Amino acid sequence: MILSMTGYASSSAESDNSSLTLELRAVNHRYLDIQLRMPDELRCFENLLREAIALQLQRGKVECRINYAPRTAQGGSTLNSDLLQQLAAWDQQVRSALPDARSLSVADVLRWNGVLETPSASAEELRTTLLDLLQRTLQDFSASRAREGEKLKEFLLQRVEKIEALRAAVIPHVPAAIAAYEQKLAARLRDAMQNAPLEDSWDERIRQEITLFASKIDVDEELSRLASHLTEMRRILAQGGTAGKRLDFLMQELNREANTLGSKSVDAEVSRSAMEMKILIEQMREQIQNLE
Repeated sequence: MILSMTGYASSSAESDNSSLTLELRAVNHRYLDIQLRMPDELRCFENLLREAIALQLQRGKVECRINYAPRTAQGGSTLNSDLLQQLAAWDQQVRSALPDARSLSVADVLRWNGVLETPSASAEELRTTLLDLLQRTLQDFSASRAREGEKLKEFLLQRVEKIEALRAAVIPHVPAAIAAYEQKLAARLRDAMQNAPLEDSWDERIRQEITLFASKIDVDEELSRLASHLTEMRRILAQGGTAGKRLDFLMQELNREANTLGSKSVDAEVSRSAMEMKILIEQMREQIQNLE
């Protein structure tokens, strides 16, 4: 399937010891650019997260944001007995040396760093939970990109059909332009030679002029290449996968043929068709920038 570089997904995971929320959002970018936003407790997993994301994405500016909150397990926090005994010993030593010193209150003790111990997830448990959460989020993220990609694919195919219709409409205009030029040239020649007999040499001269004119406005090659490029577009869109760069190259080729078609035009309708093609090609080029 065709994938858009634009997407969003979010997932959460809860355990007795922690709560995790992971968000993925992406916009178009020339290369794969992964930006991680996470608390310091999870920094040790940064490389693992980058590798997991890079396995599924080829291009795009991707922001991965992780919120982590340790939770109090059932039974609540516990007192650190060793630290509590050490504080009591320090309290006695200080008051022995300074009889007027105020003893530590219960509130002072509980506020002391490390006195209250809250069970937390082990590093291995965090790693497993985080990677599982990332994979689940990536699945939703890929589904989001696929839905957007299908919309872009339909948009592109509609423009391809319009360009094909314009191309087909141009084909009969070239012979008609040559025939009109031949009639115009013959009429001018008759007016110029009213009092002189026509000679075979004049007929040959007309044929030479018509041949030269026809070669100048001949767009068979451009129309043929347009058809070839449009067929290749349909093939790439049907094949799916990473198609953005290939389609972007085709836009350059289509635009080149449309420009040449317009420059060779001696017919207002052909000029209009060439301009319409260029507008449609530009519309496609802008949307292709969002494809992986």
